[in-house]
Amino acid sequence: MTHRGLFVGLTTLDLMYGVAGLPQANKKQVATDLAIAAGGPATNAAVAFRHLGNQAVLLSAVGQHPLVELVRSDLGAQQVELRDLASARTEPPPLSSILVTQSTGDRSVVSRNAVDLQISAEQFGETGLASIHLETMDIILVDGHQMAVSVAIAQRARQCNIPVVLDGGSWKPGLEALLPWIDYAICSANFLPPGCTAMSEVVPYLMQSLNGAGRSGSRSPCLAITHGGQPIEYVQSGQSGKVSVPVIEPVDTLGAGDIFHGAFCHAILQTSFVDALQQAAAIAALSCQSFGTREWLQLLGSV
Repeated sequence: MTHRGLFVGLTTLDLMYGVAGLPQANKKQVATDLAIAAGGPATNAAVAFRHLGNQAVLLSAVGQHPLVELVRSDLGAQQVELRDLASARTEPPPLSSILVTQSTGDRSVVSRNAVDLQISAEQFGETGLASIHLETMDIILVDGHQMAVSVAIAQRARQCNIPVVLDGGSWKPGLEALLPWIDYAICSANFLPPGCTAMSEVVPYLMQSLNGAGRSGSRSPCLAITHGGQPIEYVQSGQSGKVSVPVIEPVDTLGAGDIFHGAFCHAILQTSFVDALQQAAAIAALSCQSFGTREWLQLLGSV
C-alpha cells in the first residue's frame, strides 16, 4: 500500500568527495570520487521513503538562487515533491562539503545548515498549514531545523491523529517545545539535551518530555537511540530493550541516519515499533555499502 509522508526540515546542496585520507594543513588533495545531491536529514529521509514505494512531500526552505536548481533537479529525479518555505529568497542555499574516507567509510562534514533560514510561526501561519493538506498525510517527520514550523505542524498532527517522528541527530534550541508533540523519537548517541552529560540521563529526560502536552488519550510515545554499528536502544510502553544492526564493511556512512529515519517512517505504518527499527537498520546498512547518498537506491531490490 502506498502511503503519503511529510518531511519537514533541512535541505542542503551536498558536495561529496571520496578521499584516501583527510588532507593536512596547507595541502591539496585529489578526490577519488565525487557526487552532488540534495541533502539534509529531512531531505534524505524523504528520498528513502519515496523509493520504498510511497509519496514524499518535503517542506523546506531553499529559495531561488541559481544553485537551488541543482537541488530542485535532484529532488525531481527522486520524485520528491518540494514545498518551498522561502521561495523569494535569493541567497545561496545551505552548502555541505563532505569528505568520505575510503578505508573506513567515515565522513567529515562542514555545513552552514539552516542557521539563516528559520521561518517563524507567524510567517508560516494558518495559510501555510492549509497549503500542505495535512489531512492527506499518513506520517510526518521533523528534523528540528525548522523549529517553529515543526511545532505548528506537530500540534496540528496530534489533532488529526497523524504520527510524528523526530530525527534527533543533535540537540537544537527550541526542541523542548517540540518534544511533547512527538510520537516516535529516534535520536543518535550525540543527542544531549541541556543538563545531560551521559546517555543514562538522556533517556529519562526524553521520556518525561515526550509524555508532555496533549498526550492524554493519544498513542504512547516510543524512543530509540542509535549507536552507529552498535545495537539500537529503545523504550516502548515502559519496557526497554535493544535491536541488533547488520554487521557490514562500510563504504560511506554519510546519510545513513537520515535514510534510517525515512525507512522507519515506511515500516512503522505497516509493523510494530521494534520490527520497524530492525527494517530501518537493514536499509541504513545497505546505504552504507556504496558511495554518496543516491547510489544505494540501485541496491534496494536486494532487500
